[in-house]
Amino acid sequence: MQELIWLLPTFPLLGFLVLVLTAGNLPKQIVAIIGAGSVGLSFVTAVFIALEFLASGEDYFIKQVWTWMSVGNFNPGFSFYLDGLSLVMMLVITGVGFLIHSYATGYMADDPSFSRFFSYMNLFVAAMLMLVLGDNLVVLYLGWEGVGLCSYLLIGFWYTKPENGYAARKAFVVTRVGDTSMAIGLFLLFAQLGTLNIQDLLHAAELEWSVGSGLAVAASLLLLGGAVGKSAQLPLQTWLPDAMAGPTPISALIHAATMVTAGVYLIARTHILFELAPSVQLLVALIGLITLLMAGFTALTQSDIKRILAFSTVSQIGYMFLGLGVGAWSAAIFHLMTHAFFKALLFLASGTVILSVHHEQSIFKMGGLRKALPVSFASFLIGSLALTAFPYTSGYFSKDEILLAALELEGIGTYLWLGGVIGAFFTGIYTFRLFFIVFFGENKGHFPEKEVGGWHMNGPLILLMILSLVGGFISIPVETVFSHGDAHDEHHVSALVHGFMIAVPLFGIFISYMFFYSKKWSIGALMSRPISQKLHTFWHSGWGMDWLYDRIFVLPFVWLSRINRGDLIDKFYAIIAGISRQANSYVVRSQTGYLGWYALSIASGLIVILVLGVLL
Repeated sequence: MQELIWLLPTFPLLGFLVLVLTAGNLPKQIVAIIGAGSVGLSFVTAVFIALEFLASGEDYFIKQVWTWMSVGNFNPGFSFYLDGLSLVMMLVITGVGFLIHSYATGYMADDPSFSRFFSYMNLFVAAMLMLVLGDNLVVLYLGWEGVGLCSYLLIGFWYTKPENGYAARKAFVVTRVGDTSMAIGLFLLFAQLGTLNIQDLLHAAELEWSVGSGLAVAASLLLLGGAVGKSAQLPLQTWLPDAMAGPTPISALIHAATMVTAGVYLIARTHILFELAPSVQLLVALIGLITLLMAGFTALTQSDIKRILAFSTVSQIGYMFLGLGVGAWSAAIFHLMTHAFFKALLFLASGTVILSVHHEQSIFKMGGLRKALPVSFASFLIGSLALTAFPYTSGYFSKDEILLAALELEGIGTYLWLGGVIGAFFTGIYTFRLFFIVFFGENKGHFPEKEVGGWHMNGPLILLMILSLVGGFISIPVETVFSHGDAHDEHHVSALVHGFMIAVPLFGIFISYMFFYSKKWSIGALMSRPISQKLHTFWHSGWGMDWLYDRIFVLPFVWLSRINRGDLIDKFYAIIAGISRQANSYVVRSQTGYLGWYALSIASGLIVILVLGVLL
């Protein structure tokens, strides 16, 4: 069965081709079967491949699909690589991706571009599978760019709205900065190590580069640039909240199972390079910590239900970066998996809420929906508990592993741990702020008659609820992948530390309860203070990052563009063009059609030539 690994990206790719070539002429039922069914086939195939691989006891499996050329020792080809890490990723992508596709068959049922939507979604999944299964960085980069292209198409899916087009362009341009950094990194690695095959490259790096060498630092920094772009981490995090312009299933796919985890996967896959550059690895942890705190503060001030969840994603990816930076490779991937479960659940549940209240997205225009929307209520409750790391939910186990690994890091480990705990505190506040306002708050006019959705929408929600509850008990087979420097599974810390880590997010939930459920504490009184208003404005703007980038990059570029419209070079050529036009007008006037005029012209020319001949 392992030999059929090439079918994983092939099924959704074929689905994409069929839907594109039929140009929307197929019935919606057939489109739904092709769109969701192709990803479902990939998932079933992935399960059988995973079972066979785990039963074999092998550390890895390579499938050479085809060889592009063979010249001496140069044999570039297209190969897939399967180990514990790529196994986890392919199951998450196809499994969660299939549930999102199934949900979308109901959510997008009334959209006139139903076929186009699923063609983009299929291509997205195919590109992501190529990214995680490629055995060399060229194939990985091909999938990497494919994901970027699809994100542009999906975010701007409703392109008739100008703001959607702006969000799509922003996502494409901002991530392109990181992609460029990554491409330069690939050139550097090939120039220095002579290969882009991932395993050969990592082995060569261990042999040729010492710990802390300049080349290892440079290569790691360049790859980190690509990772922060795709995973929306500081300083390239600004695109992700605006990506909410697309349909909700797209938000779920981008945030939960695919695109934003690509950067985490890249660092994990090339972890040996980062271990050879300890300063860069520490930078990964610091970026993750700062990002998770910034996003957490910003989420506190948002009113759009999808933007709150978007900033939550930025924050949770920050936890994954924190885990990668402290060497807790397995814990970071574990959190990637659990996050896919509960974040897909929250996004899909938010989609049901949005449809049920007639496309309203402001949480302050909702309220009291727990009885009218029972499935969404249960989904939000379980998803919110998992997101806040409530004991024995999926998010509890993975986040606990990351924080304990951070605590054990020498030097600044205590500060990283404390920052992560503070982030968990704010997660509890903003998550249950959303939950209490939407489902227990006073209704502001958007009260649904019934909950939207049938089995194809509620079924994925129920399965994701189960996974969000029990996902923390799933063991992921990544021990052999991260045999170098992985954090230990057993953390020797006091019961007081464990109790503190459990109590802090619960205290955050309690604060949210007091402000937004019981209302014994007044949010109005809190916001009446000038400092509170200033902080709210600052955090709501995403810490002014868009404003800063506009002034550093956008406005200077616009200024230079305006200057370039009338630069000296253009003026020089404009003068030449003017002289040419004037000369042409004189030549045209000389063409009278009279023989006498032509004879006179010839005679005059002859006289001039003779005079010049005599003089010279």
